[in-house]
Amino acid sequence: MAAQNTLGFMTVEGSEGQLRGIALITDARGIPIDFRYTDLVRPKKLERILYGDSWNTYFKQEIILESVLEAVEAPSIWICQDNEILSALRNLSKVKTVLLEESPHVPLEGPGSMENTADPGVFLLQADPHGNPLRAEFPEGTRSDEVQQVGAMLTEYAETMNILEPFSRLQRLVSALATGTE
Repeated sequence: MAAQNTLGFMTVEGSEGQLRGIALITDARGIPIDFRYTDLVRPKKLERILYGDSWNTYFKQEIILESVLEAVEAPSIWICQDNEILSALRNLSKVKTVLLEESPHVPLEGPGSMENTADPGVFLLQADPHGNPLRAEFPEGTRSDEVQQVGAMLTEYAETMNILEPFSRLQRLVSALATGTE
């Protein structure tokens, strides 16, 4: 069961064969409710050979995401910025899921306005009255009524918070964890 009026921000970061998953759950104002992360996952040499080119996908989706999702209460919506985990996040959590990014497009009519793009499952969403619309990508198979629901939810949340700002917190958390300055 998803916690009402909460947003979940998920990232899986890493380099040099090491990955870490981080989830931040906030209320509608962006105030943290829960924060979870995994230890660094370092596939062994034999695992890299065994999994070949799919090791990164396997470890991101089936090791890290599953671990983090088991540790937190599902939010109303998961937001990510990684296309590789978008569908996996939706399939594992069964919660509305969207990939959000800034876009260079000119502002749309007003808050709540949505526009199709040439890419299937990708929309422009004017979440707040200022600035450019967000690029919102949905997992394959997302129904149009669900896209509209997510757009309305994000527009409502944008009244009280900058929806993309928590990702800068996640980046700083990744750095703090990497340097051991918890």
